[in-house]
Amino acid sequence: MSLNKNNISIFFLIFFSCFSFSQEETITKQDSTKIESLEEVIITATRTVRQLSSLPLPAQLISKKEIQSVNSSRLSDILNEQTGLITVPDFGGGEGIQLQGLDSQYTLILVDGVPLIGRSAGTLDISRVSVGNIKQIEIVKGASSSLYGSEALGGVINIITDNPKYDFKGDLNSRVGTFNTYDTGLNLGYKKENFSISTFLNSFKSDGYDLNENDALNTIEPYSNYTLSTKLNYNFNDNTSLFLSGRYYTQNQDYIASEDLKGESNVNEWNTHLKLSHTYSQKWSSYFEFYATRYKAHEYLNNTDASRFSDSNFNQLLVRPEIRATYNPTEKSAFIAGLGWNHETLTRTDFSTQPEFNSPYAYLQYDTNPTEKMNIIFGARFDNHSAYKSQFSPKVALRYKLSEKLAIKSSVGYGFKAPDFRQLYFDFTNATVGYTVLGYNAVTTKIPELEAEGQIANIIVPLSEFENELNPENSIGINIGLDYNPISSIKLNLNVFRNTIEDLIDTRVIANKTNGQNVFSYYNVHEVYTQGLEFNSTWKPNSNLKITGGYQLLFAKDKAAEKAFKNGEVYARETPSSPSFQLKEDDYFGLYNRSRHMANLKVFYEFTTLNLDANIRATYRSKYGLYDTNGNTYLDIYDDFVEGYSIWDFAINKTLYKNYKLGFGIDNVFAFTDTQNISNISGRIIYGKLNIQF
Repeated sequence: MSLNKNNISIFFLIFFSCFSFSQEETITKQDSTKIESLEEVIITATRTVRQLSSLPLPAQLISKKEIQSVNSSRLSDILNEQTGLITVPDFGGGEGIQLQGLDSQYTLILVDGVPLIGRSAGTLDISRVSVGNIKQIEIVKGASSSLYGSEALGGVINIITDNPKYDFKGDLNSRVGTFNTYDTGLNLGYKKENFSISTFLNSFKSDGYDLNENDALNTIEPYSNYTLSTKLNYNFNDNTSLFLSGRYYTQNQDYIASEDLKGESNVNEWNTHLKLSHTYSQKWSSYFEFYATRYKAHEYLNNTDASRFSDSNFNQLLVRPEIRATYNPTEKSAFIAGLGWNHETLTRTDFSTQPEFNSPYAYLQYDTNPTEKMNIIFGARFDNHSAYKSQFSPKVALRYKLSEKLAIKSSVGYGFKAPDFRQLYFDFTNATVGYTVLGYNAVTTKIPELEAEGQIANIIVPLSEFENELNPENSIGINIGLDYNPISSIKLNLNVFRNTIEDLIDTRVIANKTNGQNVFSYYNVHEVYTQGLEFNSTWKPNSNLKITGGYQLLFAKDKAAEKAFKNGEVYARETPSSPSFQLKEDDYFGLYNRSRHMANLKVFYEFTTLNLDANIRATYRSKYGLYDTNGNTYLDIYDDFVEGYSIWDFAINKTLYKNYKLGFGIDNVFAFTDTQNISNISGRIIYGKLNIQF
């Protein structure tokens, strides 16, 4: 794909030609260290406003200032640079987030405290979220089902959008870059006495890109998407307020499977969120919340003669009312309690039925400071689901301040991930190859039908094994950490973690077909764990310079595989023709698509007299395996690996006349690509950006 060189050049020339005369104007700035310390509050971890520095849970904040300075355009861009996080592409080109070595299906993604939906294959594509109206991003690591229920098994990422602060305020952003990528956003906000309203519009278009010139298909086909969101706040009086928001997202993309099969993919998503809050006294407050969202996807493929080859639909609806009360018996303690109900439906091609889930839930949390040095949080949630076993999810967290410079913290929590619609109700037969995939609940009715049609040669797993419920995946997450601030300009954080997942849902062959293919279904089988440590550091020697670094050490393994290696049951060959040999316990590498080491380094500098800021960021990922290449079904040290790599990014921004900012940057400066294994790293991206405030 070609680079839009003319547009980039215009941005580049304007940017650097403005340096000479813009030095006449200097913007008075406050000490950014003080500003950041005031803004470091987090809501997601406890569902109450808490100072990040006093929290007993492992959490990170990404500020609006950082998002703007690195010129990110999509959520995947900014999350990929955080410690312990890595974006992982799925087969459709979307990107999910891996957290502490856990798959993307185990991390709950929220916008203003309510969930996004649309996990067609387990992955929620975070690249569909624009960052143009984000105030801050809150990341809570560790099992969080005690507050958020299913999908929060590994953690929660909450995207907090901005609120207007002035009578009228607006800004226009336009970014143009490689692959004819255009990102344009408009923010409008108005605030007057008890009323405020804000609107955000975003248009994102790209020609896609191709990492392999030797085939006829692009790695990512051309696409365009649009986002419209609006928030309204109204204070009836000092005690009662109303919040109302709505969001609409649509995307269209070429959908090409081969030279002979071409079509389109369309996504439409909307959500609406209402919250009515009331404060009864200094001790009592409550809110009523109603949230509804729908995600629809349609894909089709046509033959060369324009006849329809395939047609696929996905239509998911979630409706959630919730009421919550907060009670503060003293200044040092608080109770929160909530009741809610999830109603979820899905209409999808290749489903045995049109499923409907209903799950009422209740949660309770107690947050207390028994002493000046200690903070303890107890929490629990109960989910009563219509299609799987009820879940009780407790959690406890503690932070103890050993001195003014050093504090220890720890948390233990239970998390669960409910079986999704696909794992329960899938009824899919590949028209070309002939294999069949059945959801767990579809097996007892579909297998007899296939037998009656003469398609089943042999049943491997008795139907009686599908008479009970498919259990939710569940985990125990343990985090133990240290916060150390030797001097005011240095912050150090160490967190040791372990997530043990039981009843992992996997696929297996349950029957052989007469055409030589198999019937697959889902079952609870494996126990896996991820464990390691994370280290974060921040050094801010003055108001102009900030250096941050992070590192994650990760071990992610299957317990059954460990046992097989330990018992000498696993063999390998160095080449297909060489003799096999027995593998040792240390030869087992672990789960697929996990790197042992990941690191990041960021340097931010503000040239105050020039009204200019610049930054350099680097991320590193060590080797990892995607497939078993020597035929023993495990990932061992004799398999082929994706080699480790680093990505370097650069950005520079220049403010002109207070209200104008020009940006220029290069993502992936050294143009790293892996055409065979990594589809979401496209090569070097050069861009220019213009921001106008009014």
